[in-house]
Amino acid sequence: MMRPGALLAVLTAALLAAVPVSAADPRLVPDVSSRAIDIQYSFTGEELLLFGAILYPGQRLPDQRADIVVVLKGPVRPIVLREKRRVAGIWVNASSIRLRTSPGFYAIGSSRPIDKLVDERTAAIFELGLANLSMSPTGFSEAQKLQRFEAGLTDLYRRSGLFVENPSAVEITEGVLYRARIPVPARVPVGTYRAETYLISRGRVLAVASRDVQIRKAGFERFVALAAQRHGFLYGLSAVFLSLVLGYGASAVFRRR
Repeated sequence: MMRPGALLAVLTAALLAAVPVSAADPRLVPDVSSRAIDIQYSFTGEELLLFGAILYPGQRLPDQRADIVVVLKGPVRPIVLREKRRVAGIWVNASSIRLRTSPGFYAIGSSRPIDKLVDERTAAIFELGLANLSMSPTGFSEAQKLQRFEAGLTDLYRRSGLFVENPSAVEITEGVLYRARIPVPARVPVGTYRAETYLISRGRVLAVASRDVQIRKAGFERFVALAAQRHGFLYGLSAVFLSLVLGYGASAVFRRR
């Protein structure tokens, strides 16, 4: 986590040195407390700080207060959702839907609730909120079926900490500096994440900025993951051999007892 003194120095330098692209539009200068998160055997989760500054033309604050929305999302991947039903006392797969662009993690924080900031159309365009995620479904024919599957996925990921909504996560100081803390759970998938910041005023998105965040395995976990990806056959043989050795060793110990 970045220390408060270092954070203040970064933001002060940005305010003094940055120049707006357009004389009429504000700019965002965003950053994150860590550009890379390493997952090791002892990883129990982390808190990512998204912070930055709002640069207004002429350094003059507008009469209307501006709001900030931050989103941490990734990695996007295709998944298949299956619905189970009980038939003749046996649970079987009844139907399924394939989602081509489902995020493995999605967290959104804002200075006020999203429905107080923008209308439904704008929220859908920028995918602000869990209800507005575009997952590109295929293989379905009924809207109710799609809603049921997406609601089930959202509920499952919410309980796992992989989908998060916090309408009061963003703090804005003096109308210029903002910060928000995003919890990253231990079960977060590895990959490239996008930390996005939206400046909103009077129902309009005035500025958007983003930073990339890498979540990766480290240490022995990284070695095992790379071995499985690059040398799948040898990895499988090694796993079988190790299982046989451990099983034989355990049986020998119990026979002696």
